[in-house]
Amino acid sequence: MLDLLPYDMDRIHSFIWVRSMRKKPVEDFCRLSEILGRAWWAEKNRSHRRYLASHHVLSKARAPISKKATVVPMELMVPSVKGAKLILLHLDKHHLSQSKLAACIKEAYRRQAKKYHPDLGGDSDTFRKIHSAYENLMEWSKSPTFVKRSGFPDKWFYSGEVNRWVQPTPISKMTI
Repeated sequence: MLDLLPYDMDRIHSFIWVRSMRKKPVEDFCRLSEILGRAWWAEKNRSHRRYLASHHVLSKARAPISKKATVVPMELMVPSVKGAKLILLHLDKHHLSQSKLAACIKEAYRRQAKKYHPDLGGDSDTFRKIHSAYENLMEWSKSPTFVKRSGFPDKWFYSGEVNRWVQPTPISKMTI
């Protein structure tokens, strides 16, 4: 099955190809895409219009089985912070999505400072690294930046916006 959701359209176009005996799924997928490609080129050569060829191929699709919302990938906002700073303070990236960000960072810093402060028998180099990580994260918390990541919890998908295949997004990190 090949589902297409063309840009700026609300309808999902589904092309279904019956699996062949003793063939790999990729061979059947290639055959389906070859048939659709030939239909597109035949109409393009006949009408000399690319948009008409696209409409011709999309008209061969079956009626949509699911709604658009079920095939649009969810978006995940990932903090753009280096992991080493988080490791030093024993924080995860999901801690940085909280509403009380500064308080969370301070609490993590205090926990680590109690362990590694030189006056309490800790290592001074490690404490300097922890303090530096704390200062950097507090500076980041004043104007946090995030990276958008789209994806499905269990499927690879091809994103036309970035022109590449996108990995499945971990289920535990998905936000709705």
